[in-house]
Amino acid sequence: MALLDLRFFSQTLGESSSLTVIAPEGGVNDTQARLTGESAGVGTNGAMPVLYLLHGLEGDDSVWTRRTLIERYVGELGLLVVMPKVGRSFYCDEAYGQKYWTFLTTELPEMISRMFNVSTAREDTFVAGLSMGGYGAFKWALREPHRFAAAASLSGALNVAGSESFDRLREQVPQVWGDKGPEGTPDDLIHLLASARPAELPALYQRCGTEDFLFAAAKAAGVTVDSDLAHPGDHNWDYWNEQIQGVLGWLPISSEISSR
Repeated sequence: MALLDLRFFSQTLGESSSLTVIAPEGGVNDTQARLTGESAGVGTNGAMPVLYLLHGLEGDDSVWTRRTLIERYVGELGLLVVMPKVGRSFYCDEAYGQKYWTFLTTELPEMISRMFNVSTAREDTFVAGLSMGGYGAFKWALREPHRFAAAASLSGALNVAGSESFDRLREQVPQVWGDKGPEGTPDDLIHLLASARPAELPALYQRCGTEDFLFAAAKAAGVTVDSDLAHPGDHNWDYWNEQIQGVLGWLPISSEISSR
């Protein structure tokens, strides 16, 4: 297994950015073969499943590896874990700023496919995140359900379009939506759920501790998911370090892949 700190220039953002990746040993070998032009090892173990793991409002691409034991937890899963950096954007194309949604959904997957021997099949592709990243994970899954087999939200800020929520967010992240707000737009999860075709959605998983200040908002969102909002837990890394283990155990990763 390798923990990779990648620096690159993003065409979408028009600036240098960073990306943290946890790669199984076979995935690193395949990447080396691609970079060197060697054919040995490329595809011999099959394409890897991929988890896009999203950070919260105060995090970056490195925070999951700094604050949890995610590297150890995925050790036997044969899973590529991709952790991008999107600032305080709520995974949006900002009204006054960067096009982070376009970067996340278009440029990033294309870059990962070029760099790693990763599967692009729906059944091998997952997304998860905490707080702002939980919102981002559900939004990506609801807007592009054909891409994902499963999506998970931990302490997710799910109802950003609610009047109380938006008033707070307008102060915290004024660049994201400006004064218009996300209600009724593709950034509104409640709107996306109302217009979704349930049979086409990926599996959804939600966890939020009862002491979390987002507990009421997550419960009020009424999302039909594998949901547990009743256990103690705060909006902190002790809770997320525990809960990400449940997410990994829930993901429908092929037993053939995880046993390699």
